[in-house]
Amino acid sequence: MEFLRKPYTAIVAGLIACIVLAYTVGGASAPQVAQRIAAPVPAAIAEAGGGDTVRARFSLPNGWPSRHPVLTGAEGLSESTRARIAHAVAALPGVGGISWADGDLMVEQHFSPLHCQDDVAALLRARTIRFEESSARIDAASGSLIDEVAAALRPCLGAVIRISGHTDRSGSEEANLALSRERAEAVRGALVRRGIPNAVLRVEGMGSAHPVEGLEPGDPANRRIEFTVVSTAPLVPTPVDTPGPR
Repeated sequence: MEFLRKPYTAIVAGLIACIVLAYTVGGASAPQVAQRIAAPVPAAIAEAGGGDTVRARFSLPNGWPSRHPVLTGAEGLSESTRARIAHAVAALPGVGGISWADGDLMVEQHFSPLHCQDDVAALLRARTIRFEESSARIDAASGSLIDEVAAALRPCLGAVIRISGHTDRSGSEEANLALSRERAEAVRGALVRRGIPNAVLRVEGMGSAHPVEGLEPGDPANRRIEFTVVSTAPLVPTPVDTPGPR
């Protein structure tokens, strides 16, 4: 029986070593990611009117690093200045939703960056996520565009992102609804593979019900994917233990 126990012991020891290594590496990288995200924040706060009194804490109450900063030191500032500071911090790469704390009191005031919806819309005005004909399979040539969409959406991870699929009016509306949803789901899968959390993505198929303004319902240009960033409140911050690819 000794020859059976030794392999088993080796396997268990190897698994334990892997777990310990993953924990150690993950724990070591999370603070580095948070530090990299936080580095440009003081300058952005100062430029937005926060001087050297407003500070950003990139950590959860339990000490875990977080992408979602809590801002402090703004007790004497106006609401417009606070909003300007929140927008300036949220516009920085990698930053999630913002919340404020006045002294020891957490204020129920959250800001989730919505500028990325405009960024994505700008990308899709010039180019289109294309699919194989009558299929939900994304055309390989659209891979680079989805890379750019994922990069534009990443600062908005403190919000729910809705992916809407649209078709033209060719074919039955039942088939159009199904195909538009399948295409939206395909885009969601592509974004998840690029590091956007599945939990923040919602999909819907609109069929041909909402053609582009100025286009006939049957125009092929109505076949498209649209993104809407939906703010969530209150924001639930998450640690940076598994940062998305950058």
